[in-house]
Formats: sequence, C-alpha cells, structure tokens
Amino acid sequence: MCATCGCGDDDAAVITLPHEHEHEHEHGHEHEPHRHSHGHGDDHVHLPVTETITLEQKVLAKNDLLAQRNRDWLAARDILALNMTSSPGAGKTTLLERTIRESTEIPIAVIEGDQATLLDAERIGATGCRVVQINTGAGCHLDADMTYRALESLDPAPGTLLFIENVGNLVCPALFDLGERGKVVVISVTEGTDKPLKYPHMFAAASLVLVNKIDLLPYVDFDLDKCREYAASINPHAQILPLSVTSGSGMAQWYDWLRRQRSATIEDHSPAT
Repeated sequence: MCATCGCGDDDAAVITLPHEHEHEHEHGHEHEPHRHSHGHGDDHVHLPVTETITLEQKVLAKNDLLAQRNRDWLAARDILALNMTSSPGAGKTTLLERTIRESTEIPIAVIEGDQATLLDAERIGATGCRVVQINTGAGCHLDADMTYRALESLDPAPGTLLFIENVGNLVCPALFDLGERGKVVVISVTEGTDKPLKYPHMFAAASLVLVNKIDLLPYVDFDLDKCREYAASINPHAQILPLSVTSGSGMAQWYDWLRRQRSATIEDHSPAT
C-alpha cells in the first residue's frame, strides 16, 4: 500500500497501445505496515504517523526526480504536456475528443489513465489521434514513472500537444508531478459550487480551471460567481474558464489558452540569443 495516498499497488500498472501488445510494469514501491498485539486477542496493523510522513516524503521525492526526467525529455522535443484532472464524469474525455477534432493544425497525442478498461483510449483513438492507455489497477492516480513508460510507448513527435488524462480523482493527482507544464482541473456544474473548498490541494495546483456543462446552468443549483470566488480564494493565479463541450460555448477561449501555452513552451525551450 502507498503511504502517500493509501492506494493499493498489488496490481501492476499496464501500459497499452490500443490494438497492440501490452507491457506490464510494477508500480514500484511496497511498504510493510507495523503490526502490534494489544493482548486482548486483536492483532491491529498501525502505520505510525512519523513513519507515514517519512515514507510519503520518500515517495514524493522519488516521484519528483522522475518527473524532472520527464520534463527534460519533453523540453528537448518542444512538447507541451498538460495534466488533465477531474472527478469522474466531469467531461474530460469528451473535451479531448472535441479538442482533437477541432484543432487539426496542432499535432496532438494523449496518455489515458484509468484503473481498468481501454474505453477512453478507444474513444480517443477513434478521432485518429495517437493514444496510449495506462491502467493503474487499484491505483488512484498516475505517477511520473508510469508517465515515462507511456511516453516511451507513445513516442510523441516534436512539437506535439500532449494531454495526460489522469485517473478521475481530485485528491491524489494533486500531489504527483508527472513532468507536465501545468494542471488543468475540469469540474462541471452538476458537481456543486463548493468543489474548490472541498478539494483545495487540487485547485491550488491548477493552472486553469474549466467549469464544464454550463449549458445545464438553468437546470441545476450552481452559482458560477461563487465558484469563481471560492477558486480564487484557494489559488488567485488560476484562470477560470466556463464552457460547454456540448454546445461549444467557451471552446474558442480554451483553444486560445492552449495556443498561448504552446507558444510559451516553445519560447521557453528556445536557446537564449
């Protein structure tokens, strides 16, 4: 079990190029709990707070080193990588499908993260986009090592816009740097106005917050202005962009943001003159 988030690592992460062979990789860290007997017939397993903190720091420190390796690999190829996070059902995959179909001037590739199935990778593949699937088993987030293995399999071309669709979860993905330029948090109006307050670490780590499904605003109890206020109280630097993937409202602004990020990535990676 991972001391950082409590996700299981009994099942190996599986990296799959749809319609091709599978590669199995270990989710590489295994921590043994501390076992105590209290003399009344019960045998309890405890992970002392001090040990948990130490293990968490080691896990995150190792991940940060691997994330920097990914960042260097991406920088050498002028690849803009965005870590797409959300709770399940917010519309990440639908957003990527429309983005791919309407952004034909930009080469795009996708790393899909889910605990099981190739369903989302198959949806992305149907657009003609290159995609690789990571199945994490019991794991609730992607990490830098899984991402590196996926990059090796996907081998995106220089100048690619790379979307990394993380496992649907607004908790653990906030802690794990994958080597991306920024995190994009997708929420929907059906999830409640107070999402930023309930998941502050995720919103604190966000470069952009997309509020999806605004076409449903007349039918749900969601206060967009209050949500903006909550998000700004957590992260005043994150841009908040309402949109509807279904109706297309706000998509032009999303594409403008992507172009600016891509231009900034290329500029950052250019040698100084």
